[in-house]
Formats: sequence, C-alpha cells, structure tokens
Amino acid sequence: MTTDRRRARITLIAAALSSLTASGCVVVHGEREVLPAATRAEAAEALREFTTAYNKADKDYDSTLDAEYVTGPLADIDGARLKAGRANNPAGNPDHSPLEFSDAEYTIPKKAGWPRWFLADARANKGGEARWLLVFTRDALDEPWQVSYLTLVEPGAVPEFKKDEDGWAEAVPANSTELTLPPGDLSKAYTTYLKENGPEFAPGPHTSQWRTLRQKNARKPGLVTQYIDGPLTDGDYAPVALRTRDGGALVFFTTRHYEKQTAHTGSAVPAPNKNVLALTTGEIKQSLTMEFVSNEVALAPKKGAGAQVTVLGRIQGLTSAKGE
Repeated sequence: MTTDRRRARITLIAAALSSLTASGCVVVHGEREVLPAATRAEAAEALREFTTAYNKADKDYDSTLDAEYVTGPLADIDGARLKAGRANNPAGNPDHSPLEFSDAEYTIPKKAGWPRWFLADARANKGGEARWLLVFTRDALDEPWQVSYLTLVEPGAVPEFKKDEDGWAEAVPANSTELTLPPGDLSKAYTTYLKENGPEFAPGPHTSQWRTLRQKNARKPGLVTQYIDGPLTDGDYAPVALRTRDGGALVFFTTRHYEKQTAHTGSAVPAPNKNVLALTTGEIKQSLTMEFVSNEVALAPKKGAGAQVTVLGRIQGLTSAKGE
C-alpha cells in the first residue's frame, strides 16, 4: 500500500470515528464500568415522573396508569390496593388527594452492572413528620426508573451514608460478610425470627412488639389465627443496601406473610372489610387465608459482639385472600 493510500485510509477511519462520537453511538459497557446510577437531575426527574403517575393511578383507581413506574414489592402492594379500590369505586377514588414531596435528598451509589438504583429520601404531605424512602431501579438505559421499595421512617432515623469525594454512595453486595447479617440473608432471617425469636434483631415495633401482638391474636374465643412467613429475595424482590459511615448498611428487603383465620364449629370468621372482600376468592365459610407482601428497611451493623439488626420501617399490604 502506498503512503498516499495509507494516509487516505487513516483519514477515513478518523472521520468515521468522529461521526460515531458526534452521533452518540459510542458504546459504554455499563455492565463493566463503575458509574453513578444516575445524575442528581435524573434522580429528581424520576421522582417527579413517579409522583405524577402515582397520583393518576390513585385518582382513577387504575393500576395501568403507573404500572410503568413501579415494580417488586411496591407493585404488589399498591397494585392490590388499586384493584380493591376500583372494585368498590368504579368511578374512581372519592377521597383522592394528590401526593406531594418536598425536601428531597438523593443517595446515589456508584456500581458496575445492572440493575442500577438509588435512594430518594423526602418529606410528603401525608404521613405526618415521617420521611418517605423510595428506592428507584432500572435494568437498562432505555427503561424508565421504577420504584421497588417504599417505606416510611421516623425523622432522624436515616443514617449518614459513606460517600466519596464527589458525593457518590457505596452499594453493599448482597453476600457481604462484613455485617451482622448479609443483606441477602435478611429476608429469611427476619421471617425465621418472627416464628422462633432470636438475638439477631433488636426489640421494636416491627420485631418484638409485632411478635407479641400476633401471639395475643393467635387464639380468641371461637377463632384461631395461624401465621406463616417466608422470604422473597429473587428478581425484582432482591435486597439492596447502602454503606453507612460507621461501616454498617441500610438494607431494603421483602417478605411474604400468610394469616389464616379459622372459626370453631358454631362460630364464624369475623366479617372482613370491603377492601379485603374485593381481593377474596372462594366463599368464607370456616376460614379466611390472607396473603400479604411487606417491604422493610433495616440497619445492619458491622459484625461485633451483641450487634443487632434494627428494623426501622415496614409497609405491608394485602395482595390476595381466599375463603374456605
């Protein structure tokens, strides 16, 4: 090849590369690059888009209006709420009041691979002084941000997160062995605790107090209530965790719960409310089995003597029921 032809070929290659760059066609391998999950502007826009869709769905009691913006436990919990609402109010929600967020803070981790996700921590015009924690996730750049976890916690309960010099947070792997319990084990450990008790979880409204309440309600005159709890950890229900400044982690995880009420002979199951009935199949004769999905947020400390997991918040919703 002559020198002139070689120069011409190099010029053509350079021109082609320049064209690709200008048109935005250069591929960034998101599965390998350690990158922030989103810019702060993108995170704020994701919260706005979710809020708009959520309000439309709530106003019409129509889950198709926000289906693109929810996934995982929130999709199950709120989808069932909307289904029951529509069954009882086909014309829409007579008590609709738009949800509004303010004072939003975004904790965005840098990580490789998909899904990418971030945390929005905001105050709302509902729930009193509680802070609303929303985990946004997506599996690809061309997909919308979806909320998988939504929990409420007391003001001041959210810990300080570990961040780098640019303000990006650190995601904790599900199999991390640095914590009292790895994030991937929390769902199973929590449901085991509810059945058997144990030292892994600190006392509180979502642990010891919930166990006490269930024990109190297990047997009443003419009625027995059984509780069955199980983990949910795969796919859209996978836990996510953020490193805190003290080396622990704030972990979001999902669980499933069954509550079966069985009436003694000659007695009847207490009449459920209209929203439960809207999600019930079969005829309630002697028993009613209700299925719930719950999403929790917990502080998992570093390993150490006596270190316990503290469950900060839990949102639980009925997803189905069966009468027998």
